[in-house]
Amino acid sequence: MRTDTRLSRMLHVLIHIARHDQPATSDTIAQMLGTNPVVVRRTMALLKEEGYVRSEKGHRGGWTLAKPLTQITLLDIHQALGSSSLFAIGLSTDHPECLVEQAVNAALTDAFNAAQALLIARLGSVTLEQLAQDFEARFNGVEKRV
Repeated sequence: MRTDTRLSRMLHVLIHIARHDQPATSDTIAQMLGTNPVVVRRTMALLKEEGYVRSEKGHRGGWTLAKPLTQITLLDIHQALGSSSLFAIGLSTDHPECLVEQAVNAALTDAFNAAQALLIARLGSVTLEQLAQDFEARFNGVEKRV
């Protein structure tokens, strides 16, 4: 099963954009990610709709941040990208009348809901500024965990 890496990849891109004085073109971002510029534009457009980035066309154009890193959380970007499922585990619904399946699905649903609530809370508590600070510490040879 293929995992959805858009959140990780876009966080990576946003930290790079914040570190540079000039806009990042879709071509440059695409090269960094090993993908097509059309995919970059489509994904960045989702972030633009939510006010996290802006784009300028033409010579010297490209993508820039529309908000400071201190005002953007991991959850913000996750939600802007469409809030894909956080878990790849699913429930079996082959025999909805089966009491065993009902019991299993009830237990798994409770566990998934609790885990999702915890993960969402954590994603909402970490800003992109914290990621940038972690990068800077690592760059300077000091490991710092967010």
